[in-house]
Amino acid sequence: MPKTPNKPKATDWECVKREAAQDAVIAHTASDGPYDPNDTDAVAAYWKQASIKRGRGRPVAAVKRPTLNMRVDADVLEAFKATGQGWQTRINAALREAVAHGLTKV
Repeated sequence: MPKTPNKPKATDWECVKREAAQDAVIAHTASDGPYDPNDTDAVAAYWKQASIKRGRGRPVAAVKRPTLNMRVDADVLEAFKATGQGWQTRINAALREAVAHGLTKV
């Protein structure tokens, strides 16, 4: 089996600095992006009108849930965490189901 080359594990900042110091022209065609990176006026105009959009994360909830600190048995917590992301939501669903079935008073 042929050996594949190892990918670098981190950015080689010295290489980045050397290439930036050369101030070489960046190859660009119209289909590459919204502006020519070699045209400083086009770059400035693009970023002046740019807006920042919210990235990944929890969507804004219609009703904000209160934060709760509580103690649970370690095995119960591990069982929920073992189910992967969203374990806190699943705990909330289990508690909601208990309330709906009258297992606790509201």
